[in-house]
Formats: sequence, C-alpha cells, structure tokens
Amino acid sequence: MITKDSYQPTAATSWTGRTDGTAPDLLRWHQVIKVVDLLQAPLPALQPEEKGIVLLGFASDEGVRRNKGRTGAAEGPAALRKAIANFPVHFSEQTILLDAGDILCLNGELENAQQVLSEAVTAILTAGYLPLLLGGGHEITYGHASGIRRFAPKQQIGFINFDAHFDIRVPEAEGASSGTGFWQLAQDCKQAGTPFHYLALGIQKHGNTRQLFNIAGEEDATYVSADAFHLQDKDTLFAAIQHFLGQVDKVYLTACLDVFAAPFAPGVSATAYNGIMPGGLFLQCFRRILQSGKVTGADIAELNPSLDIDNRTAKLAASLIFEIVMAYSGEEPF
Repeated sequence: MITKDSYQPTAATSWTGRTDGTAPDLLRWHQVIKVVDLLQAPLPALQPEEKGIVLLGFASDEGVRRNKGRTGAAEGPAALRKAIANFPVHFSEQTILLDAGDILCLNGELENAQQVLSEAVTAILTAGYLPLLLGGGHEITYGHASGIRRFAPKQQIGFINFDAHFDIRVPEAEGASSGTGFWQLAQDCKQAGTPFHYLALGIQKHGNTRQLFNIAGEEDATYVSADAFHLQDKDTLFAAIQHFLGQVDKVYLTACLDVFAAPFAPGVSATAYNGIMPGGLFLQCFRRILQSGKVTGADIAELNPSLDIDNRTAKLAASLIFEIVMAYSGEEPF
C-alpha cells in the first residue's frame, strides 16, 4: 500500500525550462505535463480517444548497495525529470503525460519498496496508462515487472533487458539486490506455473560469472552478446527480437544504462569500456520493440548523477524516454 512514508509526490515547481510561447507548436514537456498525487486522488480518467503515460520514479539504490556497487542512483529520477523537461512536444493533445512522483526506499527496506512499486504499477495499468518508470537502481525490475504480472496474470509476459549483466543472481544474505530481479521473476513464474520469457540484449562475458551463464541456461533465458552490436550483426539481433515477440502477449522493457560504452554513460554503478553504442543498431532494435505494440511498461535504470560527466548519461537516458513516449503516442521519433 502506498503511504506517506513510502511515497513522495513531485513538486509542480520541479518542472521548469525554456518557454518559447504557448502556441501548440512551441510547447515543451514542462508546459504540458501534469503532476498528480497518488495519495490524494486516483489518476484522471482517460477518454476513449486518449492515450496516457505516467512517469513514476523509483528513488532507490539499496539494491545497488547490496550488490556491492557504487550508490547514488536514488537521485536518478530527479535528474531524469530535469533532463526531459525541455523536450519539444511532438505528440498531440490526445496523449496525456502525467508525473506521479516517486516511490521511496527508506531505511534499507527494499522489499517493501518493491511491493509498493508493484502496487503502483498495477494501479497505473488498471487506469489505462503506460507506466514509464525512472530509476533508480536495477532493483526497479522486480517491482515493475511484478506489477505487470499482477495486472495481466493470464497473459504471456515477456521481459526484455538491454544490459551488460543478466541480473539473474541468486539473492545472498541481505536478500534481493539490483542483480537479482530476473531470478526473482523466474521463481515467481515457476510458482505460478507460467513460462519465464526473458531476453537479455548486450550481455558482456567479462561482466557475468560462469554461474550466471549457467543459471540463464537453466531458466531457459535467451541472450545476445554485446558483440552482435559491435559487429553490426543485424540478422542475429532482429531474429532474436522477432522470435521473442512472437512468443509473448505483453512486454516489460528495461534499459540498464551500463549496457552503453563508458564515454556515453559514465554515470552508472559499473561502467563498460566496451559497451554498445547508443545509436545505430541499438536504436533500430529499441524502436523495433517499441513499435511492436506489446510494450506494457518501460523503465530506465542505473542513472547515478553523482558519477555523471556533463550530464551525458542523463541526456542519453532522456533520449530513450523520448523514444518511448513517441512510440506510444504513435508519432515518428525522428
């Protein structure tokens, strides 16, 4: 249950930026986004012709700490809001953009924060909106994807993760972490008697132990290494994505920013000197997934503003959010 202790609405004054005018063709996101308080009132009802997107932050890096990473991702949602505020509005008035504030992780109580996040995601989906979550560490995955599973328990849910790491680690003494989300989802699927559909794109061999590769195999996960992006192996990537999309009804899409090369994404817990490039083939894959019409929830994870350089990582993350909003609203991203 969302409570005052686990939730913080966004101050309307947080959304500021350049103002060129109020004509429809001059508007920017900070001028059209509406701030809502989940504790005060339900989400506004959508009209039949409208589409709605709810931004929801997950201000947590407890999972990163437990995973022995560099903390600071709890400040990611605030940095992302700032990075996207000046985007021009290229969607119509039929696309409603809301900011529903942040789910908090207080006193290291990650499991509680994930449960609250799951409930919030289910509520957003029930109201007819797309949850677009702002991380936060990659512990965002378990709460977000669990909320989608609760919303559509009888449908085949696919989990797509752009990441250098599997995040399929077995929890250790402290419990769940930023590296255990997909293992937790796999166990939930087993308990429910449903298939575990997991596609990881951008996996680095030097970033995962043999045990993690073994667990991925045991859980029947599909993965494509970062080399496919480096070598421009479009056929392998597109075939993996298309086959995966054909197996599922809905998709949870997450992008861990450490999948990208360090010069483009220095502001993450674990930088990748040979991570993938953010344009080109990655963007083609990302758009192909978005244009499938199956994405039911999306998030950006692992932005650590304290480690960023010239806001490079925040700007990269913001560009992915722009892509998601454009695709969901039915607009061309370019």
